[in-house]
Amino acid sequence: MVRLFVYLMIVSVSLMGGVASTSAQESVLLMATTTSTDDTGLLDYLSPLFTKETGVTLKWTATGTGKALELGKNCDVDILLVHAPDAEKKFVADGYGVNRKEVMYNDFVIIGPPSDPASVKGKSVSDTLKKIKAGGHPFISRGDDSGTHKMETGLWKLSGVGVPDKEAFYVQTGQGMMATISMCEEKKGYTLTDRGTYIKYEDSQGGKPLLKILVENDDMLKNQYSVIEVNPSKCPKVKSDQAKAFSKWIVGKTAQAQIGAFKLLNKQLFIPNAR
Repeated sequence: MVRLFVYLMIVSVSLMGGVASTSAQESVLLMATTTSTDDTGLLDYLSPLFTKETGVTLKWTATGTGKALELGKNCDVDILLVHAPDAEKKFVADGYGVNRKEVMYNDFVIIGPPSDPASVKGKSVSDTLKKIKAGGHPFISRGDDSGTHKMETGLWKLSGVGVPDKEAFYVQTGQGMMATISMCEEKKGYTLTDRGTYIKYEDSQGGKPLLKILVENDDMLKNQYSVIEVNPSKCPKVKSDQAKAFSKWIVGKTAQAQIGAFKLLNKQLFIPNAR
């Protein structure tokens, strides 16, 4: 289990440093989050600030939102930072989570080769997906029940063409966003990604990415992130006080300002919108 793995890691570090393992364990908050908050470097940027202010060390597992919610259901983590609103609301309604709060957002974009063989640049999302399917152009899906994958399957449905499955043009990686973008490069295809991860990818390519944003600014593409505390009534061992502290901190003025200031290539990756 993730909780056991992190606990053993903390014990090992504590013993080497001569610090009591019990106190080290108590000061650690376990979070499940999406790959985008990890891949972009946002959590590496925020976590030292949280620790400095609260004395709590944040440890996280980056995975798809579907798997992150399962980690919450299984009591393997204390808190979630995810981006699939419908699934999150069900998670709370089913009693597994409490105090869901909106934290920040960015948007999704469809990227592809500059040659744009499907001729979708500037089109709506619906027209884009229809043209990609009709032309049999490669579309690379995460296929991992992540927030991005949930958004993508929803867009196929809303576009009226249905979610592809075993069709030759549709490739499911079962991996995170960066790995999916790499495969998209290889196949000279199209994929859906959040803008923050795309900017990180763009930065890793020295500002000259092989894949370009072709479809953006569609009302269907908003990407909301929220924080959810795991319900202590379902998971008695959850670190409720630390989870509440993080939830309060990340929607507070200091963290919200830091999220807004987080940039790569002088581009803002996430827009804070805590209420």
